Parts: sequence; structure tokens; C-alpha cells
Amino acid sequence: MATNIVFIGLGNMGLPMAQNLVRAGHAVTGFDLVPASVRQFADGGGLVSDDQAAAIQAADIVITMLPASRHVLGAYLGDAGILAQARSGTLLIDCSTISTEAARQVGRAAQEKGLPMLDAPVSGGTAGATNGTLTFMVGGEASALAAARPYLEVMGKAIFHAGGAGCGQTVKICNNMLLGILMIGTSEAIRLGVANGLDPKVVSDVMAKSSGRNWTLEVYNPCPGVAENVPASRGYTGGFGVDLMLKDLGLAVESALASGASVPLGALSRNLYSLHSKAGSGALDFSSIYQMLGEKA
Repeated sequence: MATNIVFIGLGNMGLPMAQNLVRAGHAVTGFDLVPASVRQFADGGGLVSDDQAAAIQAADIVITMLPASRHVLGAYLGDAGILAQARSGTLLIDCSTISTEAARQVGRAAQEKGLPMLDAPVSGGTAGATNGTLTFMVGGEASALAAARPYLEVMGKAIFHAGGAGCGQTVKICNNMLLGILMIGTSEAIRLGVANGLDPKVVSDVMAKSSGRNWTLEVYNPCPGVAENVPASRGYTGGFGVDLMLKDLGLAVESALASGASVPLGALSRNLYSLHSKAGSGALDFSSIYQMLGEKA
């Protein structure tokens, strides 16, 4: 039976996620500030509306995929927010990557209104969003996850319950900090091989079968021409932006300060991505750090 779903945030990740729900037979109404994204969603069979409040009031599930904590807080809280508009029993799922505290704040507010809510950030990139193979890291009540699971399984292949409200975000922050570190290390290693006259594909192939093996090397290679269908081979367009990685590394460093954890490589990675962004590369895919590491002083 089709479920009435509102999906807010039709960006590089949200659009294919929402489209997969449409393909699964659900009635999905999409909203985004970019009209072209809404048109693309409609062209794929999604529903559109000029009245977001009315759509939320009629929804069984509301899913959000937004850029940062402030956007999520603005979307859910306040007199015109989702929590004020949703009817009793509506399941709320936020797939954005935000701070743990922001997720807990929204989760507490939802609980006060008797609305089940999950923080469910994802990993897998735009390819995973398109192919329905994302990994969901979920925080919230087990009963809410049980209700959400059939819909998450349409969009992803792995679903992990990390704990209570905010725990999904904590796991995601840990994962993306490691991802940023690995991308820099992989780029450095390939650059070192190239500087010594090696073919970057040979270097990558060898490391992929050796102890340096990692996801960024095998699935998301940062060197142009080494792998097909990755941002590096299309001018670093699409994918996961430098500024988004910088945001996530900032969340990791903030979390470390709050918890007393030590993240020296995470902090260094944040600084490198900050330099890369300030040089004008903020909108490029985060694998473009490979370019910065090849620049001559």
C-alpha cells in the first residue's frame, strides 16, 4: 500500500533518495528551494505542491535532507515548523548530517509533541543514493526505527541502530572524519607515486591489493582518469562538496572539544579543506583535494 510521504530537500542526495521512494510506489511530495530540482523530481513521477504546510499535515512520514544544523532547526522548530504542522503519529526522519546536539534538540521537541523521530544520516555518496545502496546510521527509539525500516530499505542496503536521539549523527561524524582523512592520505600517496614517474592507475591498483587498501582508493579514486563514473573523471563535479566535508570535519572537531577526545588528524584535515575551500574550490567534490596537493609552492 502506498504511503503518503513528504520529502524536503531535493539536492544531490535527497533527489535520488526521493525518486527511489516514488519508484517503490509511494506517493511522495517533494519540496526544495531550487525550482529546477522540484521540476526534475516532478519529471520522474514525484508530486509537487505550493502548500508545504498542508502537505505535512496530510503526511504519514516526513523526511528531510538539508545542508546544516541551522536548516534542520529552522525546518522543524517554531510556529511554522514541521513539529507544529505534523499530525499525531506522523513519523519524522531527518537524514541530514548535523551536530549531535542539534539532533537531540529536535528529537526532544518531537518527543514532547508525541511525534516519533529519527536522526538517520547516510553514507554512500550520490551513487549510493541513486542505486538505493546507502548506509543509514540511526538514532532514536527502536519502535520508530521499526516503523521506518521498510522505507529506509528502499533507499539503502545497510541500516544500523546507533542508540538514542543524536547517536546517528555521532556515528556519521566519526565516519566522515575518517573519510576526509583517508581522502587526503590517498591523494598524497598517489601524488607521491606520480612525482616519481609512476602511472597513477598502477599505483592505485597495487595499493588496492595491498595494506593501503581503502574505500576512497577503490570506489572514489581522486586522480582523474583512474576510475570511471567518479567526480575526479568529470572535473570534480557532483558528488560530495568540499564545503560539506569542511562542515562535517568542523562538527567532528567541535564534538572532540566537547567530549575531550583527541583528533589531531581530523583537525589537520579540517585545516587543509579550509584552505582548499578558501582558494575557491568549495563547490567542487571533496576528492578535488588531490588538485591542491599537486600545486607547486
